[in-house]
Amino acid sequence: MATFLYKLGRLSFRRRHFVALIWVALLTLAGVGAASAPAAGNSSFSIPGTEAQKAFDLLEQRFPGTSADGATARVVFKAPSGEKMTDPGNKATVQETVKELSDGSEVVRVTDPYRAKAVSKDGTIAYAQVSYKVSGMELDDAAKDALKDSAQDAREAGLTVEIGGDALQAVPHTGSSEIIGIAVAAVVLVITFGSLVAAGLPLLTALIGVGIGVSTITGLASALDLGSTTSTLAMMIGLAVGIDYALFIVSRYRAELAEGREREEAAGRAAGTAGSAVVFAGLTVVIALVGLSVVNIPMLTKMGIAAAGTVAIAVLIALTMVPALLGYAGRKVKPMGEKGKLLGRAKKQDQPAKPNLGTRWASFVVRRPVAVLLLGVIGLGAAAVPATSLELGLPDDGSQPTSTTQRRAYDLLSEGFGPGFNGPLMVVVDAKDSDDPKAVFAETGDAIKGLKDVVTVTPAQPNKAGDTATITVIPGSKPSSVTTENLVHGIRDAGAGIKADTDANVLVTGSTAMNIDVSEKLNDALVPYLVLVVGLAFLLLIVVFRSILVPLKAALGFLLSVMAALGAVVAVFQWGWLSGLMGVEQTGPVMSMMPIFMVGVVFGLAMDYEVFLVTRMREAYVHGEKPAQAVVTGFRHGARVVTAAAVIMMAVFAGFIGSSESMVKMIGFGLAIAVFFDAFVVRMAIVPAVLALLGRKAWWLPRWLDRALPNVDVEGEGLRTASGDDGDRELVRA
Repeated sequence: MATFLYKLGRLSFRRRHFVALIWVALLTLAGVGAASAPAAGNSSFSIPGTEAQKAFDLLEQRFPGTSADGATARVVFKAPSGEKMTDPGNKATVQETVKELSDGSEVVRVTDPYRAKAVSKDGTIAYAQVSYKVSGMELDDAAKDALKDSAQDAREAGLTVEIGGDALQAVPHTGSSEIIGIAVAAVVLVITFGSLVAAGLPLLTALIGVGIGVSTITGLASALDLGSTTSTLAMMIGLAVGIDYALFIVSRYRAELAEGREREEAAGRAAGTAGSAVVFAGLTVVIALVGLSVVNIPMLTKMGIAAAGTVAIAVLIALTMVPALLGYAGRKVKPMGEKGKLLGRAKKQDQPAKPNLGTRWASFVVRRPVAVLLLGVIGLGAAAVPATSLELGLPDDGSQPTSTTQRRAYDLLSEGFGPGFNGPLMVVVDAKDSDDPKAVFAETGDAIKGLKDVVTVTPAQPNKAGDTATITVIPGSKPSSVTTENLVHGIRDAGAGIKADTDANVLVTGSTAMNIDVSEKLNDALVPYLVLVVGLAFLLLIVVFRSILVPLKAALGFLLSVMAALGAVVAVFQWGWLSGLMGVEQTGPVMSMMPIFMVGVVFGLAMDYEVFLVTRMREAYVHGEKPAQAVVTGFRHGARVVTAAAVIMMAVFAGFIGSSESMVKMIGFGLAIAVFFDAFVVRMAIVPAVLALLGRKAWWLPRWLDRALPNVDVEGEGLRTASGDDGDRELVRA
């Protein structure tokens, strides 16, 4: 592989005009496609195989034309102090509002609070429910404005009015902190390279790669039913790995220049050595992201595949466009050890070389491996402690900031009708195979009334055929509580008994039941996903490092860092530590897909640093250095670059903490803190300590396995044995 990438790097350097033209053309094509593509609607959310999804599909079949997937809005009214909603003036205001809401062309129906008995027992709070034909993201702006105007008219009449539901669902934005993250990355690159030109190359190539990836996702969003979060995730990961991969190529190029090689030869060798590490690091990220499809949640699968595509683009750009731009930069990119005019003069040739910080740190770790190892493991273990109280759930209006009308409507409904009113359960009774459907409907309702934590059970509402009915159940506890989860399982257990007696199917659905099913499905999929992704990456790393213990150590180190990161997420988003600093206005359960998502993404990124750092160590070891010295050599060449790469990745991820979407905010924080733990504690401390303790055993591989494995030559041994004269004759001096 190193030889192939070496030739590709030299070809890209030599044919830089052609390579640059290809990537610019692809960016233009993707941009035109995104601009001309139809606007994407709200991404559908389905969970195949769950009972909640089966019930939803049954409703679509047995109750046609009900717009079950349409947007809803709950307009909640509260009477002024000392008054009631049943007072003539307040009642007239509400009825006038209901009339205004009914005039919308996208409105299916509006319930009158007084006819639907949607007035609280104390008479101070009432609500009207508005059902629309289309989803919240597809709802016309005029319909949203009419909803807001109607509420404002009622406010002017003296009532407190808030709007809940998904009708006012807004497209999430990331805020200015994303730009700050890129700015921090730029500063780190300038400090690392000491040159604006060298620092600008990784930023430019990363932005081009992300532009192509996100534009492609935008162009295909409508056809493939991709949500807004998909492009945000692709941008987040694409920026981080794009900058890092280009950083490693440019750094190796400067190191090759420092050894006296001509520029085209240096570009080729950088692509052949660092480029090989980029390929395998990118493969681990792609495996982790594509592996999310085993969870069998379409939205998560699409997010993973889209982000994996962006990572693949970042790898290709690093291998081709970076060498091409190095050709354009010429002598403006200095050899390693020299600094441009921006940060100081070049080092004098007769000046003795001073060991860099990476060399000094590695030497310390090699001398004190046990102490460093224990300190790192204990520190990560302490950070992981909060993860033992992890609570999972999916966000609803109760997790919104208190400044939003959705959250205030949620609180008013809890005040007037109880906390469970915000999470009603819909029970679907399929009595098509039953001899007496009406009796089955009544029996089901009676069985539910006898369960704990049930406040209200509405009469069964049959369809026109009379073979299927819906029953609404109001729990006594809030939607995200364990008590409500137990109630859902209790209804399903009761339904199993009814099926045995009557052949009728009793299914529980609704947003609350769907959230419970999603959490359980994700929990069940976590272990198989870990086995698949870690297993495949383990085999890949055996090929890269030609070792058993090094990949094993890499996987165990990842588990430490991801558990510590989950502990930090629980501390901030569930316990509320530093919540003000992070802009978390409302604490609550951690998003259900967070653990499995972090496992996938963090594993891929963790293996990036493992490959970049340890390949340098193996390169030194196979060329004759002792194991301890190889560790020091690897740090001398790679520690500064890996540190810069980690800081850049943390800055990019942290930039998304400013997002208005709680899911994106949590992912941004989780990935940023995970990179910190993995890069600076696991890879910079635990890894060299373990390698120092293992010595030559770290690189042991059974002979039969050594013969069976393909030789991918990540260390570039083939380049060392190749004749350098042949390459020098074709050089194009910049």
